[in-house]
Amino acid sequence: MHISLQGQVALVTGGSSGLGAASARALADAGAAVVINYHSQAEPAQALAAEIIAAGGDAIAVDADISKEDEVERLFAQTLGRFGQLDILLANSGLQKDAAITEMTLDDWNRVIGVNLTGQFLCARSALRQFIAQGMRPELSRALGKIIHMSSVHQTIPWAGHANYAASKGGVDLLMRTIAQEVGELKIRVNSIAPGAIRTAINEDETEGDAERRLLELIPYGRVGVAEDVANAVVWLASDLADYVHGATLVIDGGMSLYPEFRGNG
Repeated sequence: MHISLQGQVALVTGGSSGLGAASARALADAGAAVVINYHSQAEPAQALAAEIIAAGGDAIAVDADISKEDEVERLFAQTLGRFGQLDILLANSGLQKDAAITEMTLDDWNRVIGVNLTGQFLCARSALRQFIAQGMRPELSRALGKIIHMSSVHQTIPWAGHANYAASKGGVDLLMRTIAQEVGELKIRVNSIAPGAIRTAINEDETEGDAERRLLELIPYGRVGVAEDVANAVVWLASDLADYVHGATLVIDGGMSLYPEFRGNG
C-alpha cells in the first residue's frame, strides 16, 4: 500500500546521517517537504537536501544545536519561514559519550542529557505550539500534528558504560508518554521508535566481522538492522494508517529486547 504525505512538512532533527538521513529521505519519497536539521555535518545535510530536490521533492538543511532553546526557536522560525507550516516532527538527534560511571565527567553527562532528552523536549514543545496555532487541516491528515521521538531499546535494557545514554532514553520514554497523555485530546499523535542494533556508517566497527557475529548472539531474528527498517516505520507512524497509534513505542530490534541470552534458561 502506497503511503502519501503529500502537502505535509516534516522536520527531522539530526538529519544529516544515519537514521535521520534515511528517515528524511523516506519522508520525502512519501511526498513530504523535509527540513533536515544538522549541527556539525553541514555538507552531508546540504547534499541530502539537494538529492531530495533533484528527485522532485522539496527540502532545506538548517543548522541548530537542539539542546539550546534559542537555536530550537530559530530552527522552527526558519522552517515556518520557508514552508509556512509543520505537520510532522521526528525528534531524532542523539549522541553518546561513553564511560564507566566512575570515570564519566559531568560535562559528558550533561551533554548527552542535553541533546538526547532536553533537545527532544524543546523540539516537541515548539512543534506542539505550532500544531495548535495552525489548526486542523483534514485534507492533509486526520491528526492535528504528529511527533515521533527516537528512543532506543536502552530505554528498557540497562547498558553498562553508557549510563548517560540509557538514562536519556529512559527519560524519552516517559517524556513521550506524558506528552501523549496530555495532548491526545487535541488530536495530536505522539509516539516513539526504539531501535536496537542498526547498521549505520557511524557504528560500522560494531556491526561488521567478528563484532557482528558477537552482536548476532543478542538478536534472535538473525540479522543486524538497517536504517531503512527504522525509516519505513517513521513514514508509517507519520501517516493516517497509524491514526489510532498514540502513546506507543514501536521497538525495532529483531528481538534483542527479548533478552535472548536466556533462551537456555540463563
